[in-house]
Formats: sequence, structure tokens, C-alpha cells
Amino acid sequence: MEVVFYLAAAIAILATILTITRLNPVHALLYLIVSLLAVAVVFYILGAPFIAALEVIIYAGAVMVLFIFVVMMLNLGKKTIHLERQWLRPGMWAGPALLAAILVAEVVFLLAHGSGARLAGEVVGPKQVAIALYQPYLIGVELASFLLMGGLVGAYHLGVRQIEKREEQHARDSYELRPVASGDPVRAGADRAPRAS
Repeated sequence: MEVVFYLAAAIAILATILTITRLNPVHALLYLIVSLLAVAVVFYILGAPFIAALEVIIYAGAVMVLFIFVVMMLNLGKKTIHLERQWLRPGMWAGPALLAAILVAEVVFLLAHGSGARLAGEVVGPKQVAIALYQPYLIGVELASFLLMGGLVGAYHLGVRQIEKREEQHARDSYELRPVASGDPVRAGADRAPRAS
């Protein structure tokens, strides 16, 4: 059981490092999902199956879907379509798939032997988690939710400004350079006759 614990912890650390070092946001999110799944396995081994389920459902599920939605929303434009096609190569799934396969094998091993809470003295139930989280740490939980919402709104506004700047630049470029009959682009107004002074 200790081997499974240390293996899951090592996968969590490795996936977190890969999350930080990836330049591609989609790859970073995939590694972050693997890291969260590894942390869920650690919680399950330590005797907190409810926390492990919350880790998978809320963080690896709902929050990551929100992050992926924000990343896709901020990458609007024709240029990003080509980039997204390059990101979805089969080779990019090798790392996350390997680490996720190890985690799935660990979970199958744990469920087959029925020994999820042997390392811990007692199992932590949902009621204990709610009491510990929402009594002394209620303000901290609320502040964390405000910070997450503020970060989401800020990212949206930054992305919209970049898109608007690109559209304005494209409109200026298409107005300044327009094709003529010969096919050579000329500046707008260059074919007008000069005014007599």
C-alpha cells in the first residue's frame, strides 16, 4: 500500500512540474488533470474517499472543463485554428495517457483488494469534512471563490481587448492597402489625381 501511495505522489509531483513547464495551455491542462487524479488517489489511500471523489468530480471534472472553456474562448481567430490542429496530434497524448494508465491500474488494484483506508487510522466522512471546512474556514472558502471569479473575469477582458486590437489592425490594413485592376496593392487614395495648387 505504501508503494501505491508513493507512486501516486510521484506522479502528482511529475505532472505538476510538467504543468508548470508546458508552453501550450492545452498540454498544461492535460497534465494538471493527471496531477489532480493522482492527488485523489493519495486522498483515497489516506482514508478520505469523500475528498477523493470531490477531487475527481469538482477539480478534475468541472473546474478543468471551465479552464478548457476559457482557453478556447481566448484563442479565437483564424490563426489559432491551425495551431489547435497542431496541438491535437496523437503524440501529445502519450505522456498524460501513460500517467493516467498507471493511476487507473492503482485504483483497480485498490478496489480489487478492498484496502482503501489501511494507512489511515479512520475514514473521514462527508460530515467531518463539511464541519472542518465551513465552520472555521468559511471566510477563506468564500475569498477563494471571489479570487477565482475575479481571475476568470480578468482573463476574459484581457482576451477581448486583444481580439478587438487585432480586428482594428486588420481593418486598418485592409483599408490602407486595396487591390487595383492590375492586382498590385496600392495605398487607398494613391490613384487619385493630385490637387492643383
